[in-house]
Amino acid sequence: MTRANNYIQELKYTLDQLDEKAIEATITLLHQARVEKRQIFIMGNGGSASTASHFVCDLAKNTRWPDWPHFRVIGLADNMAILSAYANDEGYENVFAAQLANLVQPDDVVIGISTSGKSPNVLRGIELANEKGAKTVGFTGFDAGQLGDMVDYQLHVPSHCIEHVEDIHLMLEHLITKALREMVKN
Repeated sequence: MTRANNYIQELKYTLDQLDEKAIEATITLLHQARVEKRQIFIMGNGGSASTASHFVCDLAKNTRWPDWPHFRVIGLADNMAILSAYANDEGYENVFAAQLANLVQPDDVVIGISTSGKSPNVLRGIELANEKGAKTVGFTGFDAGQLGDMVDYQLHVPSHCIEHVEDIHLMLEHLITKALREMVKN
């Protein structure tokens, strides 16, 4: 078996293990947030920050449809000035919670993406969101870390291969975006 074939076969196996009910529940949650014009916040570090930014872009642009509200979505890793100011003055572990403290309202949606489920800044952001009465979603991998138990909705990728987890997190945001767009077309 080639390295490429091995990677692909392991990825296929992991995809088959995904919890489709959790995916559908997340789609329903985000659709309701759209209808109710709730704010959605998305955060992550490193590759997960890239996935968060991609998700923000896709929700904001690729789901627009006449006579339907647009998604109100903010990427918490996208403003380098505010991120570095909070990191410098209050600690990197507080960069997301500090932003959310100014913005999040009850029933808003806060999505934390962490392959390990152990990123302190994501955990603190979710903790604050829970305290404020927001709905929380975690995109996790590995053993889900603490994040899996902290969120209302968990999209867990059951793999210890970081590349597979990040691949599937991006695929999930695409699946969710496509589903949300199709819901309003029908």
